[in-house]
Amino acid sequence: MRQSLIFLAFGALFGFILSRVGATDYDAIVGMFALTDLHLMGVIGSAVLVAGVGLRLLRRRRPTLAALASMTPKPRKAGNVVGGLLFGAGWAITGTCPGTVMAQLGEGKMVALFTLTGILIGAALYQRLGHGVERALTPAPRDDAAHQHV
Repeated sequence: MRQSLIFLAFGALFGFILSRVGATDYDAIVGMFALTDLHLMGVIGSAVLVAGVGLRLLRRRRPTLAALASMTPKPRKAGNVVGGLLFGAGWAITGTCPGTVMAQLGEGKMVALFTLTGILIGAALYQRLGHGVERALTPAPRDDAAHQHV
C-alpha cells in the first residue's frame, strides 16, 4: 500500500512537471513538430540527460536497486518504423502522447479522453494484429543454396 502511494505521488509530480513545462499544451507540441518552438525539445533532451546521469550514479552507488531499473535493448523489427511513424503522427495530430495524456486529463482537458481512447484501441489492435503485420513486413529468409549458380 505504501509503495502504491509513493508511485502515485511520483506520478502526480511527473504530471505537474509536464504541465509546468508546457508539454500538455497543444500549441507547444505543434511548434515542436513544426520546428518553430524548440523549447520542448530542450525539455526532452534535459530529461534524457538527467535520467542518464541518475541511472549511472544509481548503478555505481546502489547496484541492487539499479537492477530494478535496468534496460535491455529489444531486437529491431521492421514494424518499429511503422509503429514509430504512427506514434509520431498521432502525437503531432493530437498534441499528446501516452505520458502527457494523463497529465492533460489531470488538468481537466476532456479532449484527452479521445486521445486515450485512440491509445487503447491502438494497443488492442496491435495485440490482435501485430504479429501478422510483423510477419508481413519481415522478408522471408533467403535460401542461398537455391540462388547459387554452378
